[in-house]
Amino acid sequence: MINLEVPKKAKALVNQARQAATEVFRPISRKYDRAEHSYPTELDMLAALLDGLNTSGEGGAGAAGVRRKDDKDGKDGKDTAGNRNGGNLLTVLGTIELCWGDVALLLSMPRQGLGNAAIASVADDEQLERFGKLWAAMAITEPGCGSDSAAITTTATKDGDDYVLNGEKIFVTSGERADAVVVWATLDRSKGRAAIKSFVVEKGTPGFEVVRLEHKLGIRASDTAVLRFDNCRVPAKNLLGSPEIDTKKGFAGVMQTFDNTRPLVAAMAVGVARAALEETRRILEEAGIEVDYDKPALAQHAAAATFLQLEADYEAAYLTTLEAAWMADNRKPNSLQASMAKAKAGRAVVDITLKCVELAGTFGYTEESLLEKWARDSKILDIFEGTQQIQQLIVARKLLGKTSKELK
Repeated sequence: MINLEVPKKAKALVNQARQAATEVFRPISRKYDRAEHSYPTELDMLAALLDGLNTSGEGGAGAAGVRRKDDKDGKDGKDTAGNRNGGNLLTVLGTIELCWGDVALLLSMPRQGLGNAAIASVADDEQLERFGKLWAAMAITEPGCGSDSAAITTTATKDGDDYVLNGEKIFVTSGERADAVVVWATLDRSKGRAAIKSFVVEKGTPGFEVVRLEHKLGIRASDTAVLRFDNCRVPAKNLLGSPEIDTKKGFAGVMQTFDNTRPLVAAMAVGVARAALEETRRILEEAGIEVDYDKPALAQHAAAATFLQLEADYEAAYLTTLEAAWMADNRKPNSLQASMAKAKAGRAVVDITLKCVELAGTFGYTEESLLEKWARDSKILDIFEGTQQIQQLIVARKLLGKTSKELK
């Protein structure tokens, strides 16, 4: 049975993350939204604190991984560990709190990139030891390949003990600041998605170039880069997962990363949505509009009724996100739930923040409040790690038992 209540052992982490969001993120949120591409140096000390939490095993708000190892300690080989609330759930809860403070600043945190989640999920023990302390970005999207990750054209050609990478990646979060980038590339384009592998490419590697930084609608505190790989030689031992092309297994190897990162993005959306709801409720109360949970919505002020609808949408996104993380902690396949959480939370945060701007009137559209910023930040949470449409397609395939060829 899945219990979606916040576990007792997570309360200390949640309180610490909330304090960091309140004392560190919120005060500098507007500053770095205006100073796009400027690195928030205030985050260095906070990043060191999160490193300590992760090392101690208490979990942080950063990049945990889905390490799918068997927990069979009974004499008959059966799993005796029972249900657990582990690193993934703790990470999701911490992420919600920090993104209540500022989602772009979380994306700017050293060693908390989506590439770190990929390494934590897919790397073997030796790779985890080598790359575990690096700040890693994730490079998937290309100029001609957006949500369809199977259409990747960046190539990785085996040459002795190295792979030679050629191609271009766009919209890479922390692409300039990170120490390394997890690059998705194909070993053989004729073999389709089964040939797509991920490689850890460290900064300073010859042939690896940061071409430019993008100016964006939202999450301006984070850097978003265009990267180019021109005969970039990467050691073969930097390939994450198996180098074999298994057409039967297909895309499953690299897609395992998304089972971990999509709930994280959903958690980011939940945090932003909650921030917008709390601010909107404060503004409504100051205007004399009370939200009464003991009355039917239709018997209340129109703004209060709308607010109740938005809260219900938020709760649904929150619960689906916790479910996906809980399943990962309990070694249950969560691809369906990860996509459901990402789809629901991504859509909900856009709807909620835009409606909150509307409900708040002039306070929602000016820089007197952070509502307009949250509305701008929210859209990327519905796009990256797979758009709304892609998530719905994945969910439909899972529920209907269809393959990617059968349902496009």
